[in-house]
Amino acid sequence: MFKPIELYIGLRYTRAKRRNHFVSFISLTSMLGIALGVTALITVISVMNGFEQELRSRILGMVSHATVSGFGGPLEDWHKVIDAARHQKHVVGAAPYIHGEVMFTHGSRVSGGIIRGISPKHEPSVSEVTDDMTQGSIDALKPGSFGIVLGAELANLMGVGVGDHLTVVSPEARVSVAGILPRVKRFTVVGTFRVGHYEYDRSLAMINIQDAAKLFRMGNTVTGVRLKFDNLMAAPRLARKFAMSLPGLYRVRDWTQQHSNYFRAVNTEKTVMFVILTLIVAVAAFNIVSTLVMVVTDKQADIAILRTLGASPGSVMAVFIVQGAVIGLVGTLIGDVAGTLLALNVEHIVPAIEQTFNVHFLPADIYYISEVPSQLRWSDVSKITVVSLVLSLVATLYPAWRAARTAPAEALRYE
Repeated sequence: MFKPIELYIGLRYTRAKRRNHFVSFISLTSMLGIALGVTALITVISVMNGFEQELRSRILGMVSHATVSGFGGPLEDWHKVIDAARHQKHVVGAAPYIHGEVMFTHGSRVSGGIIRGISPKHEPSVSEVTDDMTQGSIDALKPGSFGIVLGAELANLMGVGVGDHLTVVSPEARVSVAGILPRVKRFTVVGTFRVGHYEYDRSLAMINIQDAAKLFRMGNTVTGVRLKFDNLMAAPRLARKFAMSLPGLYRVRDWTQQHSNYFRAVNTEKTVMFVILTLIVAVAAFNIVSTLVMVVTDKQADIAILRTLGASPGSVMAVFIVQGAVIGLVGTLIGDVAGTLLALNVEHIVPAIEQTFNVHFLPADIYYISEVPSQLRWSDVSKITVVSLVLSLVATLYPAWRAARTAPAEALRYE
């Protein structure tokens, strides 16, 4: 179908002639529309990839890749679980923890929150909290000292700083001569952290795991063991493999199960944005329909002459498919280049715009992600390119079919 003569004529029709500048202008606007749509689609998807990556890194800075807990209760043989993890090839860190919900009080201020008992020796191997400390250090969490490290937002809410005292009220009651009373313990603030995720900065506090065992009456048991793998994206598979290697009954959960709502929301938003922005490309692509219809009308005599010289309807159809495909191909390539350059440099372009016009798109006092991140994925670029080319090709079919139906005698009657 696509012989050299059809390709040659199709390419020639894409160039302007003295009497059809308007048709060529419409072709140019269609090409630029496709380029603009592809550029916007690549840039927006790359920015959303960046936000997803930033969100994931901030969440996983405090949450392990996987957790091993007891089946229906606390984990008793946690030392064996840690020893088994150390012999696993892809496990790079393992740390015990105790989890409990409490109430914090300081003066007249009261707030609910979560206590996480940690081992300062093992915790850096499974989380990045040591890199996010704003005051103090987790090494100050000595056994028996009842020190506590608070999230920065929680510390601000309670009005405490390093050296201040904070009362922790456990929901587990104790029976005394005065009746049933909640367990109350006074802690000393030894540090604060800010991971950039409001859920943890606002509600999480960390204490030594031995102090947590006393507070929650855990004895020698723990809530579970946190694991870190050498490959974040392979965590579901590695977690299942590790669970199968453990003797007995355990509950093993990976990070995709613990925080599935966050990433489902991001993926859903990415899908919706892809569909919406693809409509921009579709509108630009279907401008090719009007362009080619005008070209077909303008080239009635040429089509008739080609038919009388022996050109088949398929050859005539191929001429206009080539013309429309060239418009879509050039527009898509321009969009690919522009979108790629913009996505790779958006982290520098946005600050320059903010500085020039004295505006802030993501103020640091409102958004925890105050910079516009970007992560270009070539798989997304390939998918967008294919979609754009397919839409451009589909847009050529009706005008090309209409050109193939041109009757030579009718077209040449008034020539």
